[in-house]
Amino acid sequence: MPSIHLLSPRLANQIAAGEVVERPANILKELVENALDAGATRIEVDVEQGGVKLLRVRDNGCGIEENDLPLALSRHATSKITTLDDLESVMTMGFRGEALASISSVSRLALISRTEASDSAWQVTAEGRDMATSISPAAHPQGTTVEVRDLFFNTPARRKFLRTEKTEFSHLEEHLKKLALSRYDVAFFLRHNNRVIHQLRAANRDVERERRVAALLNPAFIDSAVHIDTEAAGLSLTGWVGLPTFSRSQSDMQYFYVNGRAVRDKLVVHAIKQAYRDVLYHGRHPAFVLYLTLDPALVDVNVHPTKHEVRFRDGRLVHDFLFRSLHRALGDVRPADQLPPTDSAGLQSGTGSVDGAAETGRQAATDVEASPTQQVTLSWNQPSSAAGFQENRPVSRGSIAETLNSYAALAQPLDTAPHEAGNPEAVPAGASMGSALGAEHDSDVPPLGYAVAQLHGIYILAQNTDGLVLVDTHAAHERITYERLKVSVDEQGVQSQPLLVPESLPVSEREADAAEAFQSEFRQLGVELARVGPESLLIRQVPVLLQQAQAARLVVDMLADLMEHGTSDRFQAHRNEILATMACHGSVRANRKLSIPEMNALLRDMEATERSGQCNHGRPTWTQLSLAELDKLFLRGR
Repeated sequence: MPSIHLLSPRLANQIAAGEVVERPANILKELVENALDAGATRIEVDVEQGGVKLLRVRDNGCGIEENDLPLALSRHATSKITTLDDLESVMTMGFRGEALASISSVSRLALISRTEASDSAWQVTAEGRDMATSISPAAHPQGTTVEVRDLFFNTPARRKFLRTEKTEFSHLEEHLKKLALSRYDVAFFLRHNNRVIHQLRAANRDVERERRVAALLNPAFIDSAVHIDTEAAGLSLTGWVGLPTFSRSQSDMQYFYVNGRAVRDKLVVHAIKQAYRDVLYHGRHPAFVLYLTLDPALVDVNVHPTKHEVRFRDGRLVHDFLFRSLHRALGDVRPADQLPPTDSAGLQSGTGSVDGAAETGRQAATDVEASPTQQVTLSWNQPSSAAGFQENRPVSRGSIAETLNSYAALAQPLDTAPHEAGNPEAVPAGASMGSALGAEHDSDVPPLGYAVAQLHGIYILAQNTDGLVLVDTHAAHERITYERLKVSVDEQGVQSQPLLVPESLPVSEREADAAEAFQSEFRQLGVELARVGPESLLIRQVPVLLQQAQAARLVVDMLADLMEHGTSDRFQAHRNEILATMACHGSVRANRKLSIPEMNALLRDMEATERSGQCNHGRPTWTQLSLAELDKLFLRGR
């Protein structure tokens, strides 16, 4: 055995750097987090060659005193905690006191800082084998600048693992996005090779926050997102979750924060995945930006060197809160919530040329009295590019209904009397075709409008105040039937049935212990288990709906969930699969002709049904084409 000896300070720091410094993006994270902890309201980041040649972070925070500068580059030196109690309720982004020492051991680092009370700024660097620090005067406004040059210049083996400049910068930019989404009150500026990439001003209003999210992620995300703001049991959840129709092929648009810290936690991912299970197409991933706030003492952030993992003291409470909050928010979305806002005075949409140039839109207003023969003036105001064309023509409410119902007659079943198709009185009050255009107020028209016709026995063509609505008949009816089945089963409770021959299930001793600990959870789901040995269980009773399922496999999977997350929805998910199959077989099939009243009844059911925007398999059930989109298709206004 070789003799035992102490590692040199530089080697110890380089080993520590291997835990927190993998690429320039990790350095950016540490430096910006320090700036945020210093109370900065403006952070500027300059990068060259993806951060390998230069990475400079400047802030306007509180700064560092001259006497504290040498300690700033020492290992395990921090101003953020002093006792174990401080660590258990830490709210600062950094607290280990390792980052600057580790970074300086694998790069050429210079730190310049000035406090508000100081007349001048000071610069500190670390040099030599023993990482000796040297301090010198410098010019700098209040705040701190950390300049990191030539990353891994003294560890060439690690430099070989760096990727291309483009790849390294993309990682760096992603880390800055996460930090910018965590602090809307701070302005962020990013330049790469002297080119401005991001200029994010402080966002103190809701509309400004949404604008920042749209700029960093995708404008379509905000347009297709549900805002969350809920509290329960000392937990608070805010942010945005994308509608199932706005899903991703990979999990690249998922941002979750715990007390302002970006984390990637298995418990959180599991809860969100469960919330989307009933509405998301297989293989797709949800998009979200969510902020969870709770007592710092209830979460341990010191479980990983990079602090991107956390451990909750009561994981089951957090899991249930996240699942229920998101499940309810997604279930409460109705077609009316997904339509663009319209002018209360009438229809208003913009038309544009094919190349996307904005032009003045069409404006149409209707004013109809109670009498069915009342004359109404429809006015189309074309832009100047259409030679100033205007047309004002009187149209009666009765003639509108007659025209629309004549189209509807094409979709009537063969056994429908001819007069039913063409007679407005055949359509019930509140669902008449004429009311789609002849309502006294636009607010009287339902979100999905009124049916006009059926296409190929598959799609419902409807008209609302915004334009054209297309509905997949089978998919929509399948969701309505499915939701009604779930409500019916829930109201009746879980019906259980004893097994004729109890099924023996071999498990580990840990699983058997969990089965005993979670007996009440199993009973609530209609499952009765008995422990008959140290590593053996007996399944005595299962729900009626699952009597044909592989009960042993479900029990094992549920035990795994309960041991890891403290909760499980395996049985409920399997039950829902059966109900979904029943709903699919009991829904309107393709090529079945529907009458106008039947189509309107389906539209009204969609407006009142949870998750009606997607079928049981996660596919969309309806889509909207606005007047502006229709105008673009026909080049109107050019």
